[in-house]
Amino acid sequence: MTNLKNCLDSCSIYVGTYQKYNNRNLYGKWLNLSDYLDYDKLLEAMKELHQDEHDPEFMFQDYENCSFFEKLGLIAESHLSNEIFEIAEQINDSNYELEIFEAYVDCIGKMDFQSVYDGVINYYIGEYSDDETFAQYILEESIPESLPNYIYIDWESTARNIMCDYFESNRHYFRS
Repeated sequence: MTNLKNCLDSCSIYVGTYQKYNNRNLYGKWLNLSDYLDYDKLLEAMKELHQDEHDPEFMFQDYENCSFFEKLGLIAESHLSNEIFEIAEQINDSNYELEIFEAYVDCIGKMDFQSVYDGVINYYIGEYSDDETFAQYILEESIPESLPNYIYIDWESTARNIMCDYFESNRHYFRS
């Protein structure tokens, strides 16, 4: 559970309702997703917060540090998917940081989480400071140790060519 909390730790939502908003009342509260074990517990907290309404229609007027879930279409003004907690748990179990999943989505674009998950698991190579360092890592085993010192490798050009077969975002590299 500890890592799951880390995945959601900074993800928070401001929960109001459409009825209050339409009546020019912005009453609501910031809720941190990591404070809840699952979607049902979060839903209970939202209902308790707006218990003055019979059947509150929740409005997520703002959210912070939820860009990954937003890119997957799991959070919007009028929608909060119950899958967020399940996805956070899968990320936790993968032993990869949320940042790596975000980088993959940045490279590939919006898709369903299972495709993102499979992509990270199957195509993630690692984090490198720049394309040249990455190219050196990739080609390291191909270069003989006894390479004469008069042979010069233009790593910038090599990196530019090798990157045709790879994706990168925020220093995270993936096979294409």
